[in-house]
Amino acid sequence: MNEIQTRAVAERLSDRFTDLYGAEARSRARLFFAPGRVNLIGEHTDYNGGHVFPCAISLGIWAMVAPSEAAETRLHSMNLDEHASCVVQPGCWVYDPARDWANYPLGVIQTLREHGYLSGALDAVFWGDLPNGAGLSSSAAIEVVTGLACDSLFGFELERIDLALMCQKAENRFIGMNCGIMDQFAVAMGREKCAILLDCETLQHRYVPLELGSCCLVLANANKQHKLSDSAYNERRNSCEEALEDMRTARPVVSLGSLSLGEFEELSPHIVSPVNFRRARHAVTENQRTLQAVELLECGDLNAFGRLMRASHESLRDDYEVTGPELDALAELAWSQSGVVGARMTGAGFGGCTVNIVKGEAVKAFCSEVGAGYKKRTGREASFYVAESGPGAREVPFA
Repeated sequence: MNEIQTRAVAERLSDRFTDLYGAEARSRARLFFAPGRVNLIGEHTDYNGGHVFPCAISLGIWAMVAPSEAAETRLHSMNLDEHASCVVQPGCWVYDPARDWANYPLGVIQTLREHGYLSGALDAVFWGDLPNGAGLSSSAAIEVVTGLACDSLFGFELERIDLALMCQKAENRFIGMNCGIMDQFAVAMGREKCAILLDCETLQHRYVPLELGSCCLVLANANKQHKLSDSAYNERRNSCEEALEDMRTARPVVSLGSLSLGEFEELSPHIVSPVNFRRARHAVTENQRTLQAVELLECGDLNAFGRLMRASHESLRDDYEVTGPELDALAELAWSQSGVVGARMTGAGFGGCTVNIVKGEAVKAFCSEVGAGYKKRTGREASFYVAESGPGAREVPFA
């Protein structure tokens, strides 16, 4: 988003904020942005103590936020034009399905209050260009932008990693989604033109230049929203934990992400359930693919990187069973295109997006041909976005 577009967004937020909360509150408001993220490879490895390789993207969620002397925290979504259902009394904040999107910022606020960081109330207006339910971390973006706003307005100066952990805790406890750290970490810690190789067990990380040459990152949205709490996400995590416990009957194991392929082959006969075996096999092999993929990217071997993206999708389809007909259709159609270097589902699955590395001159044909093929196979319209890696959450100066 260029400077003119940024100012236009800021002015729309400012006008709505003033309409809702008044000019005096607007004079105290500040503007914040948190990006979405795309994970290039390393899916369902974060909560298994493995490695992931995400980058922040240019799409995201904006928030204009001001401290309030009122007893209530008031939230408004410009995208949904929802407001009244999000007025919640402090001290009485519990998860309410009727609040839908507002549970995420409220969960962060509640978590910060429980840890003694936050005592006052807020007025906030949110707007985003990140498609909801597309597997691009809209939930993490609204969590992190809320946490960053609270941190900046109330001056408790959390380190960025601690902010990410606080937002993850809010989603685990308040929303009931037992997610790993990847999404919040990538949103909070992103860096322009880089992806992050993150060890989710230790939080050790390094930035890897995202050098794609003449290729582009293209996101293909299946336009089938995934509802993680309604999906088998927690079931998959439980399967991995059960497999890990089975292997621990043979010898101590830190996590699935700590195992080499040889170690898994040695210990896997102790896994009782065939389903749990497949889930664990994905977690172990995906972790190894991720480490290998980063090495290949740093060596400039995009074609080999792309082959590992395909292997990742196939493992997610066959062993983890989280793709579904829509994401499989998008991936298979992409693999058939001559201008595609690599393609796979990204995010938790059960709907959402694929991430595709496409030669620059082939992007237009890719969107047209994959879109037509997808409509023929599923009856759905796909949406396409050329994504750019960008910095993490930040305050945006605005007078």
